[in-house]
Amino acid sequence: MQHYGVMVPATNERDSQHPGQHPGQFRGRPKSSYHHGDLPNALTDAATEMARAGGPDAVVLRAAARSAGVSAAAAYRHFADHGELLQAVRRRALDALAAAMRNSLDTGDPLPDPARESVRRLRALGRGYLDFALRDPGLFRTAFCRPEEPVTDVAAVMSAHGPFALLSGVLDELVAHGVLDQDRRPGAEIPAWSAVHGLATLLLDGPLALLTETEQVSAIERTGDFVLNGITGRSRG
Repeated sequence: MQHYGVMVPATNERDSQHPGQHPGQFRGRPKSSYHHGDLPNALTDAATEMARAGGPDAVVLRAAARSAGVSAAAAYRHFADHGELLQAVRRRALDALAAAMRNSLDTGDPLPDPARESVRRLRALGRGYLDFALRDPGLFRTAFCRPEEPVTDVAAVMSAHGPFALLSGVLDELVAHGVLDQDRRPGAEIPAWSAVHGLATLLLDGPLALLTETEQVSAIERTGDFVLNGITGRSRG
């Protein structure tokens, strides 16, 4: 499949699988294999497939119960309401996004120069993020759906998310190798993440979805340049 020329190569396995899941494990699993002990996972499996097909609005607790071969009453013993099930799927979607980003980090040959290698890794994170969004838009939208309950500690929630932690680690590498000045490091995750996430959203649901493949490649490359130049405060080739 095409990944707009700058994405990680497609494979037969989907990076968006929940860690520990094998391709197709969500699909076609015999309902008779479910027992009371793993019903929460069975319901979350079914709801994850709903999200993959239609985004967060497609997640319905009663429909997940039917897919898992149990009654709605049984489902409600494990998830108090739709919101709890959606948050379980949301966590899986974030895990799948982080897995795609890690896969992108592991793709390609490391550069011998540590500074250039840290820049390569930052760009690889962005490519992994965009690749996941374009390949698995339903889960991508679900990963960032608004929680039904207000979040009281935004900083703690963000730092616990795999994508945020991965970006933080690579930004620390940029500091360690002299690419990013220490005094520019605090809070650099926010503008870097915002730029890439905004591009992903525009490519999926905005006017940039109308761009040709060549124009999309250019938009992705230019956004990477602006992110790097912006957080370092200087232009780098």
